[in-house]
Amino acid sequence: MKTRAARGLAVAAGLALMAVLLPAGALGARPPRPGQPAPEVTGGPWINSEPLSLARLRGRVVLLDFWTYG
Repeated sequence: MKTRAARGLAVAAGLALMAVLLPAGALGARPPRPGQPAPEVTGGPWINSEPLSLARLRGRVVLLDFWTYG
């Protein structure tokens, strides 16, 4: 049960962080909701890897590092 609670807390924290950091409308018309499939990661360039799909990452812990130049 602790694992399920920790996973739920991590998902909630991630969604809250995305809501704060991403500009309005960046994810489309509706924000992601817990329990719904995540949108595919698009954009690029990919560094140190070929482009990955969510299907290939399923079941793994993933850290996405976003930054901008300027």
